[in-house]
Amino acid sequence: MNKFLGLREQEKTAFFIDGANLYKAARNLGFDIDYKSLLKKAQDGCQLIRASYYTAIQEDRDQDYSPLRPLVDWLDYNGYTMVTKTTREFTDSQGRKRFKGSTDVELVVDMMLMAERLDHLVLFSGNGDFRRVIEAIQSKGVRVTVVSTVKSSPPMASDELRRQADTFTDLADLESMIGRTGGPPRKTKPADDYDDEFEDEYEDDFEDVD
Repeated sequence: MNKFLGLREQEKTAFFIDGANLYKAARNLGFDIDYKSLLKKAQDGCQLIRASYYTAIQEDRDQDYSPLRPLVDWLDYNGYTMVTKTTREFTDSQGRKRFKGSTDVELVVDMMLMAERLDHLVLFSGNGDFRRVIEAIQSKGVRVTVVSTVKSSPPMASDELRRQADTFTDLADLESMIGRTGGPPRKTKPADDYDDEFEDEYEDDFEDVD
């Protein structure tokens, strides 16, 4: 068994990445994900069927540009299957512009469709809403690993999702393997100083990239 996420060479495996959730977890831990390294380790450790990345993208009519676009384009050209959705723009009760978007449904549907072909499914998300679909996939004989973190402030992984998974891997323990180097160090915010700047701007699981 491979030390990285318990991957096994003979197992057909797929990665499902909840982009906004993973980005937020890594940011709260103070590092960035090296997606090139992540994919290489997956390919070396198992029979990787697919690595899918799910995210909603803000296309601001005023700016005609999304800060997420460079990352989405890079992943698309470098081995990841991209599943994106354009956010919906709306005005809240105070007259402020907001964006709403989620790819949770697409992620769940794809996991269920692929389950019959897999031995091992790796979900990068701490969203407790995925507990039931993980249970359904396990009933098909598929081993499920969940990657998120309880070491950030606040914790990103729900207890019910952790309990349902066959294996839970804390993202903090993977920093030395898939953390991106070369950038300025970032400090993890303490719990009493936590301020999610995205919370007021976006709804559901959509987040933008700095």
